[in-house]
Formats: sequence, structure tokens, C-alpha cells
Amino acid sequence: MTQYLEFEKPLAEIEGKAEELRALARANEEMDVADEAKALDAKAAQLLKDLYKSLTPWRKCQVARHPERPHCKDYIEALFTEYTPLAGDRNFADDLAVMGGLARFNDQPVVVIGHEKGSDTKSRIERNFGMARPEGYRKAVRLMEMASRFKLPVITLVDTAGAYPGKGAEERGQSEAIARSTEMCLKIGVPLISVIIGEGGSGGAVAFATANRVAMLEHSIYSVISPEGCASILWKDAEKMREAAEALRLTAQDLNKLGVNDRIIPEPLGGAHRDPKAAIKAVGGAIQEMLDELMDKDAAELVKDRRQKFLDIGSKGLAA
Repeated sequence: MTQYLEFEKPLAEIEGKAEELRALARANEEMDVADEAKALDAKAAQLLKDLYKSLTPWRKCQVARHPERPHCKDYIEALFTEYTPLAGDRNFADDLAVMGGLARFNDQPVVVIGHEKGSDTKSRIERNFGMARPEGYRKAVRLMEMASRFKLPVITLVDTAGAYPGKGAEERGQSEAIARSTEMCLKIGVPLISVIIGEGGSGGAVAFATANRVAMLEHSIYSVISPEGCASILWKDAEKMREAAEALRLTAQDLNKLGVNDRIIPEPLGGAHRDPKAAIKAVGGAIQEMLDELMDKDAAELVKDRRQKFLDIGSKGLAA
């Protein structure tokens, strides 16, 4: 059953009425409601198109956080073969908010790393809602070092509200772990590709997304802070998150103008959660194209390309 967002309530009513008509027809075979149901379907399709034609930044935040949106685990299962997960940071523990390991992408050996939020209550708690602790970032550093040693491209899938801000994480060096992961992204002499598949929150996202190529799904977001957090700090009122979302310029479209991301991956009408298979296929195609752009570069060129990309961010589009 589809979970509707707040702004999709009119759509939910129409689709609900169409389903009620079909349920009545199934219960009473003499009823002919095909034309009425078809008319409601057409009305719903047009409304869906109108709703998603020009989403506000806040509505894009809601879509990016949709619980039925495909997560890192879904992408790995669909796009990668021979996936061998590697666990632990060889220091403290294994962080289930970060999954990663060796795999093949279109028969190319790679290392894949990503944030995993979980898909139900139990897995969300186990995965800490995709908010990594220091050991998660240290695991990522270990995997990137391995990728560099064996000349394997690295693909990261970013979907986190931010690094976990709990007391234990701070005691174990959260900021240092994030900095080390970001540093490792800048150092490795192999292609590094990152895709923001949902939320890209704060340094917790940057630690995986300091890449040669950064792509964002059409309705994903990427920001230094959540709109609610920004509103709480600036206005002392989390309810001003709509205004904060506008000011943060966190959408894929705004960030593309600033050079933060290199490409926007189109989503199915109504968001990735309405057709996960199509969304995953689109991401796979974009990853292959970005890999093709980088595979002929040597280590020095890749490092220079990556560093220059981040030095150039913001040099265009500021007046827009």
C-alpha cells in the first residue's frame, strides 16, 4: 500500500476512490465501473504530473525521505554481483549504518560503500536510521585503502540525515573519523563516484561524497544541515523548516548550478518510491557513464581532477 506524503493527500483521495470502485466490482460481478475507474485513474495521473512538475525545496525534502524510497541495500542487490560485505573498522566495532565491500559492477571489480537506513522498524533501529558512528567512517577508510591498493574504482551511495551526534560517537572521535574519511576520498588514486540517492546530510555525507563525480537523483537533497536544524538555530523555531529549505539551496537543481553535483539523474514520475526498479536502473546507467569518463585517467590525474572539482565549487551560479 502506497504511503502518501502530506502534499499528496488530494492524490490519495482520488486513487483511493478508484480502488474502492474496483473492490466493489470484484465483490459484485454485475457492477460495471470500468469507465468510472478509468476516468479517476486519468485524473490521478494528471494530478501526479501537476504535483511533481515544480516541487518546492521542502516538498523535495519530503520525497527524499520517503520510507519506500529504494535504499543502499536495494541498489547493491540490483546493480552489483558477487557482493562480498566486509565488516568492522579493526578498531572498535562494526557499524551497520554503513555497508560496503567488494563487488562487480557490469563485470568490473569495484568497492561499493553506502549508508543504509533500513526498511522497517527493526532494521532502522539496527542501522541507526543511516546515521553512522565513527566506526562506520573508519570502516569506509579501510575499504577505500583496500580499493586504492588493488586499483579498484570506488562507488559510494549516500543517504543519511547526518553523522550520529550521540555521546558515545563524540567520545570515540566522530569529527576526526569524518575528517579522515574525507581525506581518504581526496587521496586515493582510483576513480571515485558518488550518488546521492536520498538525503545527503552534513559532514556525514561529505565523508563519502568527496568524489571525482557526484550525481544526485532528481528529488534528492544535499545540505550542510537539515531544514529543521537550520530553522531551530536561526529562528529558534523548527516549524520554519520550509523557509530554511528555500534558503539552503539543497535541491539537486540548485546544487548543479553551483557545481556541487555533476549530473542530475531523472526519477520516475512521482519519485523513486513509485517505481524503484526504474530509479535503480537510471542510477546504474549514470554510474556506468561516469566510470567510462574516468577509467582511462591515471592516479595523478584522478587526484588532481578530484581536488580541482572541489576548489571550483561555487565559482559559478552564485549570482543566479
